[in-house]
Amino acid sequence: MTEAPYTDDIMTRIDAVAQRLATASRVLFITGAGLSADSGLPTYRGIGGIYDDGVTDEGIPFEVALSGDMFRRNPELTWKHIARIESATRGARHNPGHEVLADLEDQLPHACVLTQNVDGFHHQAGSRNVIEVHGNVHHLRCTSCDREKQVDDFSGLPIPPVCLRCGGMLRPDVVLFGEMLPFPAMNHLAAETAEGFDVVMSIGTTSVFPYITEPVLTARDQGATTVEINPDTTEISGLVDYRLPDRAAAMLNALWERFRSAHGHG
Repeated sequence: MTEAPYTDDIMTRIDAVAQRLATASRVLFITGAGLSADSGLPTYRGIGGIYDDGVTDEGIPFEVALSGDMFRRNPELTWKHIARIESATRGARHNPGHEVLADLEDQLPHACVLTQNVDGFHHQAGSRNVIEVHGNVHHLRCTSCDREKQVDDFSGLPIPPVCLRCGGMLRPDVVLFGEMLPFPAMNHLAAETAEGFDVVMSIGTTSVFPYITEPVLTARDQGATTVEINPDTTEISGLVDYRLPDRAAAMLNALWERFRSAHGHG
């Protein structure tokens, strides 16, 4: 994580974004894996990832093992890898970056978080207006009777787990590869977008999905302020008004300190 102080150029950008937030009425924060990575969550692929070569023990690409089609054909296999991911992330908690977003929601007239993450950390940190566009891994739903169940630790579950009401199979309420996005989440996003935003901030996401880049591009076209927090260059890096190149938690903390000053809290 980059140590403060930042360069004068980056501090100027941080101050500009903080000032804009201090006068904004409606703000959208879009978060991705880079924010949860600061809680110590591993990625799926790459060095240190759960599937460092992109394939499972069975020699299947993890996107196939964790697909809706595989869940229908071989739910035991999909559940095995869902449980493996849950095990690798067990015990992790939200980080200061999540707390900053919850604090900003308290301070701003209206703020919304659109997250691709399924860990539930935004709720855990205190954010209330959250759109979990890929679902929540700890929220289980029966595939037969739709009974819902919150499970924070999968270690005591049979794989696959069964519904105590009807004996049907439970599944995490997450979007598997190849599945449709949940209608309630997309309707929530559409309602928020229809009202417009003064600031749209992309945090720790590679912005490869159209439904993640579209709010940024729409905001830019409508004259809103667009911001990206990411140490790496992404699809939208050249399109935003302000690019803040650092890891999510560190940059959000720096932004929060300047926001408090701009907002008259220090």
